[in-house]
Amino acid sequence: MKLAVDVDYREPGAVVAGVGFVQWGDAVPCWRGCVEVPTVAAYRPGHFFERELPCIQALLAVAPGPVELIVVDGHAWLGPGRPGLGAHLFEAVGVAVVGVAKRPFVGRHATEVLHGGSARPLYVTAAGFDGDAAAAVASMHGPHRLPTLLKQVDALCRAC
Repeated sequence: MKLAVDVDYREPGAVVAGVGFVQWGDAVPCWRGCVEVPTVAAYRPGHFFERELPCIQALLAVAPGPVELIVVDGHAWLGPGRPGLGAHLFEAVGVAVVGVAKRPFVGRHATEVLHGGSARPLYVTAAGFDGDAAAAVASMHGPHRLPTLLKQVDALCRAC
């Protein structure tokens, strides 16, 4: 199962949600789940992973079956040799990570993907993924900039 995740911060804690899917083009998840995280680390510029990583690990603890890949809302890499959330997550859990960000990071190192009919790109990076992450994200279901399952995990996260 592939798992798309998102975190919604609610001081002093957060809610992390995930939707599982089998194929990149799936329109409907095979699993949905949420976990409340009572406290999270304070935000530190350049250390976003310290805040987000424990939340995602809490969700992985309740996800059914093996997770073969994780899609995060953010960057896997911030630049050459500069790990972002996705690279830190890959190192921590040993599962391939594809980062899908809505905004570029300084230096525009990510691959821009136009999804659906949007003229505004998504920014894709990956850690531990052997395939073409940009092509995989481009193949995701949905007519808009944000693929269907990524919109669903965002909505689920806010609703939990």
